[in-house]
Amino acid sequence: MNDALQNDYHEELNTLMSRRREELEHLRAAGVDPYPHAFERNATAQEILDTFKDEMPQWNVSVAGRIMSIRRMGKASFCHVQDMTGRIQSYLKKDDLGESYDLFRLLDIGDIIGVEGFVFRTKMGEVSVHAQRLVLLSKSLRPLPVVKEKTDEQGNKVTFDPFSDKELRYRQRYVDLVVNPAVKQTFIKRSMILRQMRRFLDERNFLEVETPALQPIYGGASARPFETHHNALDIPLFLRIADELYLKRLIVGGFDGVYEIAKDFRNEGMDRTHNPEFTMMELYVAYRDYLWMMELVEQMVFSVAQTLNASAVVTLGGNRIDFTPPWQRMTMFGAIEKHTGRNLRGKNEAELRAAAKELHIDLDPKIGPGKIIDEIFSVTVQPHLIQPTFIMDYPVELSPLAKKHRSEPGLVERFEGFVNGQEICNAFSELNDPLDQRARFEEQVRLRERGDDEAQTMDEDFLRALEYGMPPTAGLGIGIDRLVMLLTEQDHIRDVIFFPQMRPEK
Repeated sequence: MNDALQNDYHEELNTLMSRRREELEHLRAAGVDPYPHAFERNATAQEILDTFKDEMPQWNVSVAGRIMSIRRMGKASFCHVQDMTGRIQSYLKKDDLGESYDLFRLLDIGDIIGVEGFVFRTKMGEVSVHAQRLVLLSKSLRPLPVVKEKTDEQGNKVTFDPFSDKELRYRQRYVDLVVNPAVKQTFIKRSMILRQMRRFLDERNFLEVETPALQPIYGGASARPFETHHNALDIPLFLRIADELYLKRLIVGGFDGVYEIAKDFRNEGMDRTHNPEFTMMELYVAYRDYLWMMELVEQMVFSVAQTLNASAVVTLGGNRIDFTPPWQRMTMFGAIEKHTGRNLRGKNEAELRAAAKELHIDLDPKIGPGKIIDEIFSVTVQPHLIQPTFIMDYPVELSPLAKKHRSEPGLVERFEGFVNGQEICNAFSELNDPLDQRARFEEQVRLRERGDDEAQTMDEDFLRALEYGMPPTAGLGIGIDRLVMLLTEQDHIRDVIFFPQMRPEK
């Protein structure tokens, strides 16, 4: 939209806001409280639409919600009221409402009202509420965005709808939810996914726990943290990047299976699948390994998909994706060889860098061999992993918390789950040898000194816990936001987070 049309829009907005404030004063002068404390309702819009039958005896209801349309016709009017479940029409008649009907002229789209009356069907066949009492519950001082049509200087019609602008929708999610009701369904489904995941784990006797979000030493993943300062203790603290090390301390303490669904924080870039604040589910189970965990992941995601959509199949970007077990399994080196024709197993850093160059992959000079392999995999293999796939058996340098492979030297027992070209989970046979773990941490320290600021840090208390003895353990982390993206068929992480991180408004 050009500057002239933009200025016209803002001028019109200011005029509308001024008028609404005048209406507010008129309402107060008439003795109407525009912001009462409560309203008793006994039905929702969808419940009325689903339940009403013409042959029913008179059904008296009390509904409440936001006015989304108004049609005034002298001594009778119609309006649509929207609540969380949908919209219901209300029929307003002066003979029934008296003075309340006269005040209706001071109401606008966006105002929140309560309506008491009986359900009927209009001559046009629409199920509606015949109002016998009308109560203003909240006067809206700012008009909801609606589609506007303007004519520019060349005579062209220009459509301006501020809530087709996704950036604005993310900033003002409260408005987005009102004017784009379908958005609500994504977040209702998100809640259902978490509920079913908890049910699945609780039925298997895993204990939901809570661990610290503020940590003196961050760990459990390769990522940069957010740092803060605790005034009373006068120490630096970090927002957790993962729950892993605290949950494994609980396995040491004697719990057989624990999980946590929590916010993690990583001070990293933002893109279609990354937000600096995100939700993870981490699970640790004693006496199990990564092969057992693969089967659990298959069954859990299948169960969630079935509960959510009554189907294990979703469609994303034209791809029909089926979560029915078993999922495809490939080793990391096998997948790279399949897609590049190169066997990178046993190659040194110079050889790996040469292979990356031949594949036209730019590398950070500070990263080591493990991350070089991971970068080659990310570019050449990951985009092709559309159907649910487990990539197994990673280089030991890339996985400092995973147990060494029982039969493949130089590898660890780790898998990641990929769907539609993106990672949704990460799991290990957990490293429980305290001496091996110390050596791995020391290697991470060397990588950090070399300039890799995502390398992990030394955690002496965690090592002390392992020295007391941790049983064989399988561990899992699932990115909830990405799983929700897949199961609700959204293509951006911001579409499944109520309030994603944004630059401050100017």
